[in-house]
Amino acid sequence: MRIAIGNDHAGVEMKNIVKAHLEEKGIEVTDFGCSTSQSCDYPVYGEKVGKAVALGEADLGIVICGTGVGISMAAGKVKGVRVCVCSEPCTARLSKMHNNSNVLAFGARIIGAEMALMITDAWLDAEYEGSERHERRIRMLMELEG
Repeated sequence: MRIAIGNDHAGVEMKNIVKAHLEEKGIEVTDFGCSTSQSCDYPVYGEKVGKAVALGEADLGIVICGTGVGISMAAGKVKGVRVCVCSEPCTARLSKMHNNSNVLAFGARIIGAEMALMITDAWLDAEYEGSERHERRIRMLMELEG
């Protein structure tokens, strides 16, 4: 499995923790994020992760900013990306099972590192159910992209 990860200045520390956790699991991680706490623009990093997933350079993506909202909006602008901002594991799991989310987002100022790892694991362990109703709804979402 290949995961693209990206972050802005607020997510540097959490990105490093999540990245190490993924690598310990044997997951290949491509880091598109910034590496310092100097202010930077989250849309740059959200777009990079979104494009890596949409182009098949990564199987999944994880994006982190202060709240998870801004960087998720950026990633979600990329055609083919289905991003979910999560602050607890249940939403992460269901976003994969029902919506086949391919990018996970969370906020480094909203949740702690332990919760971030729990969310990440719940998301990675979940499998898309692929039922007809979920497929229909995902097609409807994709049609909104134009």
